[in-house]
Formats: sequence, C-alpha cells, structure tokens
Amino acid sequence: MASWQMRGLAMLFSVVFKPHLATQEAGRARLARAKGSAEPPRSLRSGRLLERYEVSGFAVHVVHPRTSSQAGAVVYLHGGAYVGEIVSQQWQFVAHLADRTGCPVHVPIYGLAPEHDAAQALALASAVVAELAQAGSLVHLVGDSAGGGLALLAAQHAAPATRSALVGVTALAPWLDLAMANPQIPVVERVDPWLSRAGLVPIAAAWAAGTPLEDPAVSPLHGDFSALPPLAIWVGTRDITLPDCRLVRDRMSGEPSFRYTELQGALHVYALLPVPEGRRARDDIAAHVRTSFQVARER
Repeated sequence: MASWQMRGLAMLFSVVFKPHLATQEAGRARLARAKGSAEPPRSLRSGRLLERYEVSGFAVHVVHPRTSSQAGAVVYLHGGAYVGEIVSQQWQFVAHLADRTGCPVHVPIYGLAPEHDAAQALALASAVVAELAQAGSLVHLVGDSAGGGLALLAAQHAAPATRSALVGVTALAPWLDLAMANPQIPVVERVDPWLSRAGLVPIAAAWAAGTPLEDPAVSPLHGDFSALPPLAIWVGTRDITLPDCRLVRDRMSGEPSFRYTELQGALHVYALLPVPEGRRARDDIAAHVRTSFQVARER
C-alpha cells in the first residue's frame, strides 16, 4: 500500500494540478503561459561547483559532485510536458545524482513549446551527449516524464560513435507516445490525480510541430529498441504513462540488462516527490546509475 504521504499528495494534486490539464482549453492555456527561470536555485550552489556552457545557443548547466569518482558523466533531461521549465525538485534530484554517483550531471536547458519543438530539443540533447563522448567520457542518460522520452530519443538516434559511449538510459515515467493512443491509458487516467490526456493533446501537437505524433522522431515508443544501451524504467500505477511503459517492459522482457520498476499506488515521477517511496527510489536510481559506469569499465 502507498504511504499516507503519497495518498495525501494524490488528494492535493487532484485539486491543484489536475485542472491545469483537464481540458484542451486548459492545455492551450498552459502552452501560452510565460516561462519561468531555468537557473539553478541558490541553495544548490552551497558547497559545490556549478558550471555553465552553451551548445547551439542553449545553456547547459553542470552540477558537480562534492566528491568526484571520475567514472563518467550523467546527462539529465527534465520533465514538464515540454512546456514547463526545470523546477527545484528536479534540481535537487540532479544534486542527489551527482553526489551519489560521483559524476558531474550535465543539464541541457532545451527550448520549450510553443516557441521550440521536438527536433530542436533532440538536436541539443544529441549534441551534448556527442560532445561528451568525443571528449572520451562515458555517459548515462537520465530523464523524467517528457525528459525521459527525450532521453530515449537521444539514445535511439545516437550515431554509432556516440552510442558506444552510452552506458545506460534511465527513464522515470517517460512520455513515450505523443499520440497517447494506448487503449489502457483511459483506464489509468481515472486514478491518476495529476495528468490528463485532453490537456496534453494541444501540447503534443505544438511540440511535434507538424511531425506525425506516431513518428519515431518524436515518440520513442515507435522507435528502435534493439540497439539501446541498458535501459531502466521507474513508474507508478497511478500514472498515465504506465500502459506504454508496460508495452516497453513486454518488448524488452528478454533483455537481461533491462530493468523495470513498477510501484503500486505511486504517482507520476514519484522518485522526485517528498514521500518515503520517493526517497528510496532516488537512492535506488543513483545506485543503478553508479553501477552502470562500473559495469561498463569492467568490460
């Protein structure tokens, strides 16, 4: 059974967040909302090194660990339905990953809809990973929600030289299909206190920018899973991304390096939430990422 904290957040989210995506009109309003700051919060700067560089005119922030292991680099792609900027909970997760893995975490600040689109974000994520690979670094891609989908796209579309440097992809409740065509999604939607398909429809259309929603250039569910580095997915059962995550689970069931964690009663991207299940998941994810570098170096 989910913790009382998780159940309490579900009640809160159903009141505070669910209306923002409950209808297509609400989704269009979310698209039109002004963007906030994507700068790391001041609290993150205490006792650690932060750097910033640019790729193709977009900022990439680097959050360094307090103690470095020199194992490789993590590239983190934040969620927010491709319209929301990175928020404090995600920055704290980035810091947790850095400290627990001993690796710098590179955070590309990709452009958001409606001013920017999927092709631009994929190009940026791919360029960041390629530059790290060219510099001789091993790379683990991590993303939550929309960022989880983008992380998978970057791995699926990586050039051979880049792909050889990828040690893993970790996706937390990834948005796998912009069309949200899975017939099981309406079933889960009834118990998801946060997300609704209706509001995501105009957002998906804006993000795809004319590309068919089923195209593997925007929806990794329809892409090639055969040449991916080791893939891990974390998802809860009160999350409309669950049905497509299960499709990937079934597709990857014969792959020994595939890891799938499904938590009963957990909400969307529960690993980022201030609940006991979230704290355990954050530690588990960081340990998994750390191990991926160790395994790659032992080959």
